[in-house]
Amino acid sequence: MEEKLAKKMEEKLEAPTLNYEAYFSEKALGMKASEIRELLKLVESSDIISLAGGLPNPETFPYDVLEEILPRVIAEHGAQALQYGTTKGYTPLRLEIAELLRRRYGIPISKVDIMITSGSQQGLDLIGRVFINPGDIVVVEAPTYLAALQSFGYYDPKFVQIPLDDEGMRVDLLEEKLRALKAEGKKVKLVYTIPTFQNPGGVTMSKERRKRLLELASEYDFIIIEDGPYNELRYRGEEIPPIKRWDAEGRVLYLGTFSKILAPGLRVAWVAGEPHFIRKLEIAKQGIDLCTNVLGQVIAAEFLKGGHLERHIPRIRAFYKPKLETMLEALDKYMPEGVRWTKPEGGMFVWMTLPEGIDTKAMFEKAVSKGVAYVPGEAFFADRSVKNTLRLNFTYVEDEKIVEGIRRLAEVIKEEMKA
Repeated sequence: MEEKLAKKMEEKLEAPTLNYEAYFSEKALGMKASEIRELLKLVESSDIISLAGGLPNPETFPYDVLEEILPRVIAEHGAQALQYGTTKGYTPLRLEIAELLRRRYGIPISKVDIMITSGSQQGLDLIGRVFINPGDIVVVEAPTYLAALQSFGYYDPKFVQIPLDDEGMRVDLLEEKLRALKAEGKKVKLVYTIPTFQNPGGVTMSKERRKRLLELASEYDFIIIEDGPYNELRYRGEEIPPIKRWDAEGRVLYLGTFSKILAPGLRVAWVAGEPHFIRKLEIAKQGIDLCTNVLGQVIAAEFLKGGHLERHIPRIRAFYKPKLETMLEALDKYMPEGVRWTKPEGGMFVWMTLPEGIDTKAMFEKAVSKGVAYVPGEAFFADRSVKNTLRLNFTYVEDEKIVEGIRRLAEVIKEEMKA
C-alpha cells in the first residue's frame, strides 16, 4: 500500500504543472496583496524596531474585566452566544451601541439603524458591494486608508483624490471638483473620509468643514462614508462630534469598531445609517458570512452594559498619550531640516513628508538594514503619485524603542538627503 502511494506521488511530481492562473476569475487575477502586510513580513526580526504596524498595544486590553465577563457569558448566555445569530447582529449589542452613540455624540439613532459587521473592513467591503458600480466616482482623501482603497477598488470605481491639510480634507477643493464634474455632466457617488485622527495622516477635520461637507452632500447628491475607528483615542484638544451628528437627511453611513477600544481579536464592528441602506447591507452580508461572531458580540454587549467602556477609555488614553509625546519629541530632536510631520491630538499615527526626490519605498530596505521600519506612503494614494511620504505608528513599541527607532530613521533620511 505504501509503495503504491509513493509511486503515485512520484508520478504526480513528474506530471506537467497546471497553469493555475488560468482558473482564476478576472477579478481574482487583479487582486494584490496588502503592501503593509507584505512589508511587515520583512520586519519580523526582533532586532528591527517596527514603527510600521497599526496594532493596538496588548497592554491596553481589559484582561481583568474580560476574565470576569467570559465565564458569565457562557453560564448565562452560552446557548445563544455559541449558536448562529441573526445577520443584522445581536440585538442587545445594537441597543447598547445606539445608546452609546446617543450619549457620547448626540446622534439620534436606534437599533434599526445599526448592523454588526466582522470588523470595519467588512463594512467597507459591503458598502463597495452595495453602492459602487464600475466607473462610479468615489472621492477619497489623499492620503487615505489603504484597505479602503483595496475594498472599494475591487468594484472598479473611478477614484478622485482630495488633499489633506492640518484641518483634514480640503473641502474647498472638493467643492471645486464637484463643480467641475457637474459641468462635465458627471456626479460623485460616495465620499469616503476618516475625519478624526485620520489614517494615515493623523489629522482631524474641523467642525466647520464637517458641516460644509454635509451641505455639499445635499447640494450635489452624494453619500458620505464616515469611518470612525479612532474617535475615542483623543489625548489633548477639544472633542469634535462625528459628521453623523448633523446628518438630517440620512446621507452618512458611520462605521465604528471595538478593535481600538476593546480588543481587535473579537472582530466586532458596526455600520450605522438610514434603515433602507442598512437593510441592503444586511442582505449583502447574508451571502458572505451569515452572521458576525456571536460570542464576540455578546462579550461586547456585556462590556458596554456593565459601564466598563467609560472606565476603560481613560486608561487607553493615558497609556498612548505619552507614547505620542515621546515620538513627537524624538522627531523634533533627530530629524533634519526639510522634513515635515503632522502633530496629531490623538489616534495612532504620525505622517511624515520628506524632501522632493526621495522615494520612501526605495528607501525602505535601507531603513530595515539599519534596524527600523515604517510604511512607505505611496500605497495610501489612489494614484500612487506621491513617493516622498511615510507613516509612523507610536502605539505598539516601548517608549525607548520609539526614540531609538526615530534616531535610526533620521540617520537613513540624512543619508538619502545627501545622496
